[in-house]
Amino acid sequence: MKESERASKQPLHQQKRELLAWAFLPMMMGAVDGGVVGIMTKRLFEGHVQETLLDWSVATLAAAQGFANISSFLWAAMSNGRHKIRFITALKCAIVLMIAGVAFVPQTTAGLFILLACVVGTRVCYTGIVTLRTTVWQANYPRENRAMVAGKIATVQALVLASVAFGIGQFMDMNDQSFRWVYPIAASFGILGAWIYSKIRVKNHATLLQDERTATDQVSFLPWKTFHLLVEDRAFAKFMVCQFILGIGNLMLMAPLVVILSDQFSLDYLGEILVVTIIPILMIPLSTPFWARFLNKAHVLTFRSVHSWVFVLSSVCIGLSIATHSVVGLWIGSAIRGIAYGGGVLAWNLGHQDYAPVEQSGRYMGLHVTLTGIRGLLAPALGMAIYTMLLARGIEAGPIVFYIGASLSAIGGIGFILLAKTRVKAEK
Repeated sequence: MKESERASKQPLHQQKRELLAWAFLPMMMGAVDGGVVGIMTKRLFEGHVQETLLDWSVATLAAAQGFANISSFLWAAMSNGRHKIRFITALKCAIVLMIAGVAFVPQTTAGLFILLACVVGTRVCYTGIVTLRTTVWQANYPRENRAMVAGKIATVQALVLASVAFGIGQFMDMNDQSFRWVYPIAASFGILGAWIYSKIRVKNHATLLQDERTATDQVSFLPWKTFHLLVEDRAFAKFMVCQFILGIGNLMLMAPLVVILSDQFSLDYLGEILVVTIIPILMIPLSTPFWARFLNKAHVLTFRSVHSWVFVLSSVCIGLSIATHSVVGLWIGSAIRGIAYGGGVLAWNLGHQDYAPVEQSGRYMGLHVTLTGIRGLLAPALGMAIYTMLLARGIEAGPIVFYIGASLSAIGGIGFILLAKTRVKAEK
């Protein structure tokens, strides 16, 4: 085979290997999905620990995927100039150990804290994976193909996550102690995924690592130096502000939704997991091809100026469904949210690349993910605080929380529209 032919086939070979690796990883990560583990914890520890502590623990679990992202700048700094595939593989192995550890937690207050440590630790390590894999994508795939590659990976992950969530719901309905063998099995699939991913190769890896080590703007362990990028790149800073507002409006709703479903609706494990996790995830592979074609052709600002409004529609729909106590309405709202997730997965992973050169990709993604972590830390607490405050005053809190979330998402959407118009004018 000629060298040119071998080079042309390399991206396709890499894609197949990545798809297989990312198919095994969600078999493990599905067990710590915020909705799945939050619902499981609410039911397992109810009556065993103090109710307020339990509700805020559920909020923490639902938010873990978000606030763990604060660690992104640390991962970006630690991995700077280091072998990307080995680093990611090591993080996956650490996740395997923590997910397997969930099987041994007792149903006590101490057990609750151990569970929190395992899930949050898993999410912190996964943040490192997410931060680094976009650098691998940017090195291996051209700009016009990245959204399709990311879309295929998101589709595979979504289908597997939905299957895992469905299986856990079924097993927990049959026996609420089944998590003691489900979690070790889930972790075993993660070992296979890590092994497959360890075989991935990064195009021009040595050059990339050398560029990272010699770059003028080094990735730093100091958070204030990470945030200095907002001063250096004002256009990216404005994009991040709108992203922050949109994210607050979305992330504040997961924790209240888990509590509302448990307290106000007569659903079993599987019924709650359907609304929170399975239905949204199943919509991702259906909507991702459309969003990928859009993002391949458009700047991320143009993309977000359209995409944001799907989140607004979803929040309003779920708010109305809570107000009318409509389970069907919850399904519809969850499906719309899943369509929004289909685009969000792509824009969240790839949007920064419309601003960052490849050798700075880790730095831009590190800042982006760290900001996601900050809103992931603040937003669920904000959502739960508003919910409990209104509830204490005898106000129907559920719908109002979702309307507030929709309003914040709308503000972010308006910001993206204005920035997209400014960008188009500047290019003329």
